[in-house]
Amino acid sequence: MAKLYVSDPVDGTHVPFLRGVLTGSLSDAGLPFDQAYKLASEIRDELSDRDEISTVELRKLVVGRLEAIVGESVVSAYQVGGRSQDTIMVSDAEGQKSAFSRFQLQHSLESCGLTLEESTVAAGHVFRRLMDQHAKEIRSSEIGHITYDCLTNHMGEAKARRYLVWREFIHSGRPLLLLFGGTTGCGKSTIATEIAHRLGIVRTQSTDMLREVMRMMIPERLMPVIHTSSFFAWTVLPAPGDFKADPEGVIAEGYLSQTESLSVPCEAVIQRALRERVSLILEGVHVHPALLDKLPEENDAIVVPIMLAVLKEKQLRRRLRGRLDMAPARAAEAHLEHFDAIWRLQSFLLSEADRAGIPIIHNDSKEVTIQQCVEAIMDALFERFSTKPDLVFQ
Repeated sequence: MAKLYVSDPVDGTHVPFLRGVLTGSLSDAGLPFDQAYKLASEIRDELSDRDEISTVELRKLVVGRLEAIVGESVVSAYQVGGRSQDTIMVSDAEGQKSAFSRFQLQHSLESCGLTLEESTVAAGHVFRRLMDQHAKEIRSSEIGHITYDCLTNHMGEAKARRYLVWREFIHSGRPLLLLFGGTTGCGKSTIATEIAHRLGIVRTQSTDMLREVMRMMIPERLMPVIHTSSFFAWTVLPAPGDFKADPEGVIAEGYLSQTESLSVPCEAVIQRALRERVSLILEGVHVHPALLDKLPEENDAIVVPIMLAVLKEKQLRRRLRGRLDMAPARAAEAHLEHFDAIWRLQSFLLSEADRAGIPIIHNDSKEVTIQQCVEAIMDALFERFSTKPDLVFQ
């Protein structure tokens, strides 16, 4: 099935067709969810051989199908973009009021591991419940309870439990510490940025940036190991091992030496986040399982280490080659020149992660990887939070 895009000639947008979005629009117009989902699926199948459709053509197609199965009121509501309603005001625990936003609710649901389509559909269910109640003003805790009920009824207890645990974590005030490791080119920075956006984490730190600061402060003659790449650090060790006899072991020795040199600034960044009780993402090749042993014992942070990997040599080469257009050419060429060392370093990191019981996620598709990372985070939260809806939404 080809990927279908919906274009709007008025504002110039060009976005993917999402069955969940259409389902939500049909539900808002008054169509029962099962019928809305069935109709949206049928329309997607009908357009399976198309690459693009305009918003006008899509709306005309939907209206034609609606007229054959429902009354005029639902058709009219769909044509005007849903039921007419006044703004629903939501008051939080401190009495602050803001307008209810399906987009914000959808984003919150994505944070707990629901897909974009699932989040869109669920937010539509909540909105429809509020419309049925003719709500004008409602407390945020009631929104939470309604959301939990809608998830339970339409998507099952497992999805609802995810939302409940996520909201309990948010209410707890405990910081979330995410540690993304992996070799050069595996996509650590990209995934960390996406996860930060999805979870609303504003503080991120790259270990490469910490190393750059150290390079400015400490000359190469005093600490040569930080002035070279992690996969090449073994070459500046005082007494490097026999590379021909044990290449992976020698590369690992140099890497560990560089990682140990960076442990102090990494610890400082983490300790400040813990002290200020703010969530943090630390990402970089220097995020080694041993870093977990350096965390303060007395802290209530939720620590989630994740090792990213690219398990196909050709794919990793392709990614490194793609850096020629983004990174300084000399650096990108050096990565390709020393690809075997980068590959061996990844093998070492994966072995270390496996030994430490750290989740290893194959970064083959960005969206799939993000989803798997969120699931790993939720798994960690499930181990620490378990409560009832009445205690979370009160």
